[in-house]
Amino acid sequence: MKQKSMIILCLTFVFLLSACGNDEVIKTENELLQDEQVDQSGEPEKPSQLTMWVHHEEAQLNAYEKITEKFTEEFGIEVELVPYGQGDQLEGISLDGPSGLGPDLFYSAHDQVGNIYNQGLAAELELTENQKERLENYNEDVVNSFSYNGEQYGIPAVVETYVLFYNKSLIDEAPATVNEMMDIANTFKDEEKYGFVIDASNFYFVYPFLTASGGYVFEETKPGEFDVNAVGLNSEGAISGGELIQSWFKEELIPVGMTFDIMNDLFIAGDAAMAVNGPWAIPSYEEALGDDLGISTLPAWESDPISSFSGNKGWLVNYYSENIYWATELALYITNAESGSLYYQIANELPANLKAEVKDEKMQPVLDQIEFATVMPNVPEMDQVWEPMADALQFISQGEDPESVLNEAVEKINQQIEIARQ
Repeated sequence: MKQKSMIILCLTFVFLLSACGNDEVIKTENELLQDEQVDQSGEPEKPSQLTMWVHHEEAQLNAYEKITEKFTEEFGIEVELVPYGQGDQLEGISLDGPSGLGPDLFYSAHDQVGNIYNQGLAAELELTENQKERLENYNEDVVNSFSYNGEQYGIPAVVETYVLFYNKSLIDEAPATVNEMMDIANTFKDEEKYGFVIDASNFYFVYPFLTASGGYVFEETKPGEFDVNAVGLNSEGAISGGELIQSWFKEELIPVGMTFDIMNDLFIAGDAAMAVNGPWAIPSYEEALGDDLGISTLPAWESDPISSFSGNKGWLVNYYSENIYWATELALYITNAESGSLYYQIANELPANLKAEVKDEKMQPVLDQIEFATVMPNVPEMDQVWEPMADALQFISQGEDPESVLNEAVEKINQQIEIARQ
C-alpha cells in the first residue's frame, strides 16, 4: 500500500513539474513574441518635440534650422534650437541636466568626452543594428573619438585639422618635405621676410614636428584607448623633434616670442611665404592674397606623411533625456550625408560623414591631411598636458636644452595627473 501511495505521489509530482515547466515555456515564448513585435514595430513612441543646444554662431544656427526642418517633415517631431556657446555647454549641461532643464542633445568637442563620462552627463548610446550600419559611413577614427571605455557616447558632426598655407607670389609650390621647407625658409633670411611661420609655443600646432620621429602623448593600447601612465613626450623621437623646433629659432627662421596673432598678421601682409593654420583661416587669407593663396598638406618627414592633431565636434545625448532613442535618431539625421553636405555649404565646416559632398578645391588639402591626422586623446588626463608643454616649448625657443626641458615637462604632467586623481 505504501509503495502504491509512493508511486501515485511521484506521478503527481512529475505532473506538477511538467505543468509548471509548460507554463514557464509558454510565458517565455509569449515574452519573446512580444519582444519581437516591439522590435518589428520599430521605435519607441515619438515625442512631440526634441531640444538641442546649438553653438550660437549665425551660420551654424541657419544650417541646423534648415536641416531640422527636414527632420520634422520626415518624422513629425518638432526640434527646438537653443543658441548656446559650445564652450559653455559642458558647464551648462552639468547644471541643467540633473535638474531636468537640459536639452535632449548638446554639442561638444571630442576631447571632453572623458570629462563628460566621469560626470555622468551623457547617455551611453545603445545603437540598433540599423543605427550601427549608418554610423559606418563616418570616419572611423572620428567615431572612436566619441567613445569611452569601449562604449559610444556621441555622434560626430565635424572634423578639422591644420595644413600648410603658402603665398604663390613668394614660392612656386609647397615643399614636399620638412627639410625642403627649412631650405626654402633659409632663402628668405636676407629679404626682411619670413619663409615659414608657426605658433611655435602652441603644442597643438607643433605636435606634428615634435612627434614625427616617434614621440607621442599617451601610449595607445587600442584604437581610442590610452595608457595615461605612459607619456611619450620625452622619448628619443620627441627630443629629436624638440631639437628641430629649437633650430627654427637658432637659425633665426622664426623670431623668439612668435604668437598666433603675429604669425597670422605676417602671412596676411605678405611678409611670410608659408604658415601653418587651420581651415578657419581660409576666408581671411583668401581675401588678403586672392589667387596667390596656396594650400597643401603638411610636408612629409623624409618620405612619410606627418600627423597633425585633429579635433572633432559632435552631438551627445543628455543622460537625463526622456527621449534617448529619438535624440540619437536626430543626431544621426543631422549628421548624415545629405545633412552634412548642406551643413558644409552653409557653415563651411568639414562633415565627419564620409558620404557628404565637399566640392571645394581649397578644402581638399584639409581632407587629405585628415587621413594622416591623429585624433587628440579624449581622456581627462589630456587637460594636464597643455600647460607644461606650452612652457616647455617656450623654454626650447629661448635656447634651453630640449631633453632637459621635455623631461621636466613630462615630470610635471605626471605630477598633475596624480594630483587630479586625488
